[in-house]
Parts: sequence; C-alpha cells; structure tokens
Amino acid sequence: MPAVPRTRAEMRAAREAAEAAEAERISRAAASTTDPTAQRTDQPDAGPDEAVARDAAAREAAAREAAAREAAAREAAAREAAVRQAGDREIAEQEAAARKMAAFEAAAREDVEATAREDVDADAVSAVPVAPESVLAGLTPVAPDAAPRPVLGADTPDVGPDATERPTSGVSSDTGTSSPRKPAGSPRRFLVALGAVLGVLVLVGTGFGIVSLLQGPRISEVQVDPAQAIEASGSRVILTANQALADIDPEQVTVEPAVPFTVDASGRGVGIRFTVPLDESTKYTVRVADVVGRGGGPSTELSTTFSTPASNIFLLRRDASGDDTIFRTDLSGENAVPVFSHAEINDFRATSTKLVVSVAEDEGSRLLVMDRDGKNERELKLPGVGYVGAIQVSERGGLVGYSYSDRELSDTEGRASVLVTQPLSGDEEPQIIEVGGEEASVFVWQFVPDSSAVLFIDFDGALSLVDRSTDAGVQSLGLASTIQGISRGTYTAIVERVDGSVVEINLADGSEAPLAASDPDYGTATSITPFPGGTLRHVVQRDANGIPVGQAVIRVDEDGKATPLVEVGSSDRILQACASPSGQYAAVALASDMANNPYDGMLLPLPENVETHLIDMESGKELVALTGFDASWCQTAPRF
Repeated sequence: MPAVPRTRAEMRAAREAAEAAEAERISRAAASTTDPTAQRTDQPDAGPDEAVARDAAAREAAAREAAAREAAAREAAAREAAVRQAGDREIAEQEAAARKMAAFEAAAREDVEATAREDVDADAVSAVPVAPESVLAGLTPVAPDAAPRPVLGADTPDVGPDATERPTSGVSSDTGTSSPRKPAGSPRRFLVALGAVLGVLVLVGTGFGIVSLLQGPRISEVQVDPAQAIEASGSRVILTANQALADIDPEQVTVEPAVPFTVDASGRGVGIRFTVPLDESTKYTVRVADVVGRGGGPSTELSTTFSTPASNIFLLRRDASGDDTIFRTDLSGENAVPVFSHAEINDFRATSTKLVVSVAEDEGSRLLVMDRDGKNERELKLPGVGYVGAIQVSERGGLVGYSYSDRELSDTEGRASVLVTQPLSGDEEPQIIEVGGEEASVFVWQFVPDSSAVLFIDFDGALSLVDRSTDAGVQSLGLASTIQGISRGTYTAIVERVDGSVVEINLADGSEAPLAASDPDYGTATSITPFPGGTLRHVVQRDANGIPVGQAVIRVDEDGKATPLVEVGSSDRILQACASPSGQYAAVALASDMANNPYDGMLLPLPENVETHLIDMESGKELVALTGFDASWCQTAPRF
C-alpha cells in the first residue's frame, strides 16, 4: 500500500518506541543466559581442575554476552538509520505534495476567477458579486471542526505517542493501514459552491438579456444561395434575428443594386424573395431599417451583403462531318468545356441542375436527362415511337415539355404535334394536354416562368392556359396567332392576336392591354422577348417593295426608350435574340452570308454556321462572339 505522510512528531515517537523495544529485547536475552556465579553456588565444591574449567566456561559465556550486546547495538543503530532515512524521505515527499497542492489551489482559484470574468458582460460584471474562495472551498473542502492541517516543512510542536490529540496523518491505530479521510462538511460546502455557480450563471443570462434589450435585435444567421439566385427567380435571403421581431413593413427593406422583391417576416425571421434572377458577379446589400423587438426596446438596422458568382452559358455546336457537341463556357469564351456529344443533337434546355437533350436516331427521337456536367445520363420514356421538338423546362415545377409526333403518321392515324409534359425525375408517365377531352395538336407553346402552367395555341388558333399542378382544367384566352414571350415574375404574356395587334395579357386575371410602341418607333417586331426591366425586339427593315434590307435587335426599357444592340445587312440573318435570366446580357444568334450558308437536314433545320454574340445590355458593348447557337439563356429554340 502507498506510504502515508507522517509528521516529524510521529516519526520521532516511532524512533523512540523502536529504541525502547530493542533495549527490552537485549535485556531479556541477557537475563536468559546462565549466571556462572549462581551455577557455582548450586554445585558442590570441586577440585582445582574443575574450578579452572568453570572459570574458562564463565569467561566464554561473558564473551558471548558481550558479542550479543554488540550485535544488538549494531542492529539497533542500523534500524535507527533506516528509520531516519525513511523519515527524511517522507518529509521530502510531504513537502513536494504540499507544494503541488498549493499550486493546484492557486490554479483552481485563477481558473474560477478567469471563467467568471469571461462569462459576464463588461457592464454586468461590476454588479455581479463573485466569491472565488467559496468556489474553491467546494473544490478543497476542510472540516470546520478539524485541527488545522500542518504545513509540511514548517516548525510544528512535537506530538508524542501518548498525546491525547491524534495527528491528522490518516493512519488507523487499529490496523496501521491508510484510509481516506472524509472531511466533515463536504456536502454542505459542495452545495454552497454549486449554488454560487448557478447564481452566477443566472445573473450572466439575465445580464445578456438586459444587454440584448438595450442593444436591440441583431442578426444571428443569414441564409442565401447566390449561385441559384443568378439562374432562376424566386431565390431568397433569410435573416434570422436573436429575438422575436415586431411586424416588418416591406417599406423598411431596401436592396442595392435595386431589384424587385417581396417580404415575408415572422417570429425571428425576415425573408426577402427576389422575384427575378440576380446579376452575375455582383455584390448585393440587403438592409432592414428600424427593426424593433416584439417586446419593445430600441430600434436597429439589420443588414447583410453577399456576392453572386460568375455566370456560365451552354451552347450547341453542330458539325456536319462529326458529332454535335454541347459546350459550357464562361462569358469570355476562353474556357469552353464539352459536356455532351452525339451524332445528331436536335435541341436541348438547361435548368440550374440538369440538362435535357433531344437526340435523333434511325427509329426516332430519344429524350435524355443528365447533370450539367454530362454525367448520370438517363432516358425519359416517350408516349411512343416518334419525334420530339420544341423542348422547354419548368425549373419551379420540375417538368419538361415538348411537342410529340408519332413516327407512323397518316391522315387518319397517329398523333401530330401533341403537347406532352412529364417530370424530369421520370417517376411519372408522360401526360398529353387535352382540350375538351381530346388530345390537342399545338402550334406554339411556352411554360409560364416560375410555375407549372402552360400557355399554348392549337391549330385552330385558340389561346389556352392550363396549370399542370392543379385540376382546374383549361382556361380559354381567345384567339391568337403566336406567343411572343412571357415575363418572369409578372405572369404577363405578350401575344399577337389574329388581327395583327400585339397585346400584354395578365395571366392571373385574363385582363389585357396593347403593347406600347418604342421611342423611337422601329415598327412591328417579328419576335419579342421579355426580360426583367424591358423587352428585346427583333425588327426587319424592308424597302418599298417589301424586300428585307436589314435587321436589328432593339432593347426597349419599361419606359419605352429604345436602343439598338445589333444591326445586320440583307446578307445576314438574325435567328434569335434572348436575354440572360436577370436581363444583364443579351445573346443574339446570327447566321452570316446566307447565300453560302446552307441549312442542315436536322429535325430543327438551321444554317450550318451560326454564331452567338453576347452583348452587355447596359453599355451595348459586345463581350464575345461564340460558335454555336441555342443558348441556355433562351426559353425556346430558334425558329426557322
């Protein structure tokens, strides 16, 4: 068992007891030896020779007795030296233990004091009484009625073996083995220390609550997905405060640079939903002014900033002598990466996470879905064996739509240009749009942005709207000759009526108004593509005989101000103009030298050589011209 530290008095008493015991043992040993004189008195008189023998025996016995006493003395001296050495070692060990205990107590006291200082706010610390000694008392309890613990190495009074007060060495007098001492009063001191700590914590929490009320609400968390924000409308910034907030008015919220948004606030959260996509490579700042906690207190401003990443664009490049390829590139055009190739790619569309590609094979079309990097390719089931065209996707609804025609088609059999929608996941069967209980052949159609609704014109010229997420049925919107485009975030469609007039139709209530002319007026547009903040209008200039002499793409702002972006002569042709999701850039597909640029033989025939020009809408400057067409910014493929 481990040695139990003893005081100097204890060790001195032990040495004296050992010496007394040794003396008594030697005395008993000497007494037990035969006394030659006594033996001689008991024996009868002997002769001279016998007397000489007895004297010799007496001397020998005396010598043995002296040797025994000398051996006993040496043994006693050795034991005393051993006891003295053990006592010195115990003293050294006790002094080291005392120094360690003193250092531990000092460190514990410093830790408690440091913890109290760090946990308590600067203003609340002065008002919170902290008693480190009471906390330390719980760590090293001392019985209030016990004798003071001797400090090792200090002068202490000697305590003899007969002293009435037992030394605090922790050694049992019955067994001589060490046993741990249980200090009197330990539970009480522990409870006192625990109460003190809990009291400090309560005061700290109260202090924090008071400080929070005095400072007003603050932001504790911000949630935003900048990459998603530049791809689609409806992205959000959610600010979470450290306390419940009073009602937030949308007028309290500002976004810089300015962008349309809606506000939804509840509890501790304030959600700002952007109704249009955001610009790429732009720093946005969101501020909520005069925010007050639900329980009152001072008002503060909640603000956060975030930056959107650089944009990418997908283009299709057809190769008459090899495979067609879909590329992804940045807006410089210097980092183009092929993501998918096939012998004949007819059309494709992109969402923020997927690519949907229509390829042509001998038996008909196949519809493929894959990641944006071309991986995890899988095929969607078609309504039959046939051909697919006019692919579009609904980001919000998770749908793909297309026109479908059976391969075996006659005047009496087969389906021609029916409109089909199905989930991109492939979990459900393709659904064909019906009007009046019959599958409708569709001339032109578009998904309504930010929804699962479909706007289409059948071959009878009827303009209809159907929402695939409900069972509301088909809504009739009159007659029309074509759909020019549908604005993001406003549910407003630009439609050309059968009389040639161009109107804006509110798809939410069916109301309509004429489309305002531009300033200056460049005449009737052959195609109109809405973007957040205006429209892109493709106009054709004709001579007195109606022959085209030039074409242009005009940017028209919401106030009607018109600015030409691209102009070409009679030998070139503009195939399509569309805008980036936020309207920051324009992508114009241009086929030059049409006399020497024949159309290919694809299901969607286009000139063999097509370039896409990227234009900065604000400055009107061209960024780059890229080989390819069918930009992923466009909602539909080019029209021939």
